[in-house]
Amino acid sequence: MERVVDLDEAVLEVERRRNRWEEAGLTVGPVTWRDEEQKWPQQLERDRTTVAKSDSLGVVLTGLGGELSVVLFRGGWTDVDYFAGIDDAGALPTSEIDSAATFGDQLDSYVTRVFGPLADVAH
Repeated sequence: MERVVDLDEAVLEVERRRNRWEEAGLTVGPVTWRDEEQKWPQQLERDRTTVAKSDSLGVVLTGLGGELSVVLFRGGWTDVDYFAGIDDAGALPTSEIDSAATFGDQLDSYVTRVFGPLADVAH
């Protein structure tokens, strides 16, 4: 898979937001990594140092009546699934991710879509 996004930079976008999300009442799960070099089925790892060739990272946020699962692939796309209520769940449309900063912007939009604005929390 072609490397479009540096996942080690992209994980910093998650970590930069973690405190704000937690202060707003969300539970932020550990970041998970998938190693392209592992045989199928590939296991998700929490420890980045055990992953020789990362091809994706993922994170799950829960709380405030919802759940959001985001997986970023180094090829520049995301899989985003959510639950925001009995009649509001599924996959969110995504756009091409060409940098860690773009991923951070997309994270903000996903969180707002699922959990509402977190503007009352200090940045």
